[in-house]
Amino acid sequence: VQLQASGGGLVQAGGSLRLSCAASVNIFSLNNMGWYRQTPGKQRELVALITRGGTTSYDDSVKGRFTISRDNAKSTVYLQMDSLKPEDTALYFCNAVRDRLWGQGTLVTVSS
Repeated sequence: VQLQASGGGLVQAGGSLRLSCAASVNIFSLNNMGWYRQTPGKQRELVALITRGGTTSYDDSVKGRFTISRDNAKSTVYLQMDSLKPEDTALYFCNAVRDRLWGQGTLVTVSS
């Protein structure tokens, strides 16, 4: 497995979760990394992106609530999700942009 995602779960609205995505060293070092999410019947959408140099960008719906980061020593990208809302409920995927690789989804469920 080249990308291994974890950290999803059930949380109440207003709570927090942290997603992790571990990658092999060669993939991590060469790729910008992203987190996407998908709900039934909808297309997968980009939530956050971090470049190899650490520059970040976010979808407007999560700005100020989610933080993407990467630990180069651990070849891992994180998504810290705070102030979660029911509409954040989705299957979350990590992505290695250049190599077009996807991790398995991790389910985040936010109850109201």
